[in-house]
Amino acid sequence: MTVTLADVAARAQVSPATVSRVLNGNYPVASSTRERVLRAVDELDYVLNGPASSLAAATSDLVGILVNDIADPFFGIMAAAIQSEIGGPGGRAGGERLGVVCNTGGSPERELTYLTLLQRQRAAAVVLTGGAIEDTAHAGAVAAKLRRLAEAGTRVVLCGRPPAPEAPDAIALTFDNRGGGKQLTEHLIGLGHRWLGYIAGPEERTTTRHRLEGHRAALDAHGIGDDPRRTVHGRYDRRAGYEATLELLRRDPSLTAVVAANDTVALGACAALRDSGLRIPDDVSVAGFDDLPFSIDAVPALTTVRLPLSEAGARAGRIAMGREEPPPGGIATVRGELMVRGSTGVPRADLSFPGAPRG
Repeated sequence: MTVTLADVAARAQVSPATVSRVLNGNYPVASSTRERVLRAVDELDYVLNGPASSLAAATSDLVGILVNDIADPFFGIMAAAIQSEIGGPGGRAGGERLGVVCNTGGSPERELTYLTLLQRQRAAAVVLTGGAIEDTAHAGAVAAKLRRLAEAGTRVVLCGRPPAPEAPDAIALTFDNRGGGKQLTEHLIGLGHRWLGYIAGPEERTTTRHRLEGHRAALDAHGIGDDPRRTVHGRYDRRAGYEATLELLRRDPSLTAVVAANDTVALGACAALRDSGLRIPDDVSVAGFDDLPFSIDAVPALTTVRLPLSEAGARAGRIAMGREEPPPGGIATVRGELMVRGSTGVPRADLSFPGAPRG
């Protein structure tokens, strides 16, 4: 037999209107009354009609979390942190939010499709994680979707993504990828490296461009030419790092350091160097980005830039739920921290000039 709202009201000894107010959270109710209603909900196992309530209210209890690849720890860490902040008290109706992770696979079309579906569901909030796709038409379409979501009462938060000027209501917690990239390369230059290879991510991603810009800014600041031969683009995965490193060595055997787009790519770079008979960091130093959990357990441990992924995700979740005030102006820059470990060192003297033999 289906439990009705009237059954809950009778068990809690309140009016159906009071039960509705507690479940919708749209009207102040005394804490003792609220506790009594929630206890009755639990005892009777009453299930709120989500679609019907979302039609009556401005938004539903759904929160969408868009990620590029949930199997990538970069996105998994943020998604888990966001989800940890969007739930209610646990085991109680009225206050919980259903977090739905939408895996786009890097597809612009899937990103737009998920935003459309979340709009139809009147999502309470939408959090978009990671870098944006650099395509004018797509950026415009995404901005239009975000504006419509915000106009309908959905909170929109960008986590690790640049601000969207055409969607002014979207709160942005953006990572300082340029600053981190510059800091990482300056560390290597400070050790004495002048022949650095760079493995960049996909060319259409903002994260790729910003980290590469930081790398090039460091080279320029120290009067080191940016040789196009020393940059290879690829996916943000281990295989891409492996293949790109072999290509860099083929193009310029004098390289003494490899800077990778992220830690996963750096692992591939390390494997390629070992398979080529080179030691890390004795022959070639390797650096990553993000400080993913496995970075410190790599052999040797990776020098990298730590992004506070979990902290940023948790903050995005609180903002999305209205439990934390947005940053002034709706934008906050989240800076990384250089983590110096065993994968970088001083270059060998006999490998620090062009054309040096590999022994």
